[in-house]
Amino acid sequence: MVKRHDFETMKTRLFVSGQLINGAELLIEGDRARYLGRVLRLRVGDEITVFNGEGPEWAATIDAMTKSTATLHIGERHEAGAESPLKIHLVQGISRGERMDFVVQKATELGVRRITPVLTEYGVVKLDQARGQKRRDHWESVATSACEQSGRTRLPLIDAPMTLKDWFGSRSAEVDAELVLMPGAASSLAAIDTSTTTVCLLIGPEGGFSEIEYEDAAIAGFSAVSLGPRILRTETAAVAALSVLQSRLGDLA
Repeated sequence: MVKRHDFETMKTRLFVSGQLINGAELLIEGDRARYLGRVLRLRVGDEITVFNGEGPEWAATIDAMTKSTATLHIGERHEAGAESPLKIHLVQGISRGERMDFVVQKATELGVRRITPVLTEYGVVKLDQARGQKRRDHWESVATSACEQSGRTRLPLIDAPMTLKDWFGSRSAEVDAELVLMPGAASSLAAIDTSTTTVCLLIGPEGGFSEIEYEDAAIAGFSAVSLGPRILRTETAAVAALSVLQSRLGDLA
């Protein structure tokens, strides 16, 4: 078994598809291989860490490289410990471009298990099915990079975009706490019950949720909570709220 400090010296982490087995050879092609060779300037004999999203991570050595391929020799398996015991489902109002990318990136780094992007009444982003799938693919790529950087070995589930109303009508999972961020709410997010292990958190887009959407959330059983006296940008609110939850209930305590 590889010791923990051996893995901590391996700065390069790479997500790969498929099964990983000790002693196997794995061919990396295209952009991923060019990233190793041209961007990171790795060479034959260099060691990296690979993971496939199922939990463990593996030592790997570069056995061969061309301009567009890299062959990896898979070494020992290591059980990583970067997943939070707190299960967070983030339902995020879709914001423009880089703002939404930022939320997906930071939510992944902060240990969110699932992200549901929702279209809302005041949201400025409009997506049809084709564009929605394209954005989902892009967000999955953002989350993958965030996992590589942060040490996570499990990718968050990212749902296809849907309207908030449709999501309210289709949700079925039971959680300990269902919360919606609302400026001026009487309850503070920091006052959440410390026995909570699963949380569903709703955050609005740039324009926030409408009164009807807040009412729908209340009818669905969501409790309104605030982050204090200041009104935060949607991407700031996401980072702040997730940090509070992980510090109160998760692995940032």
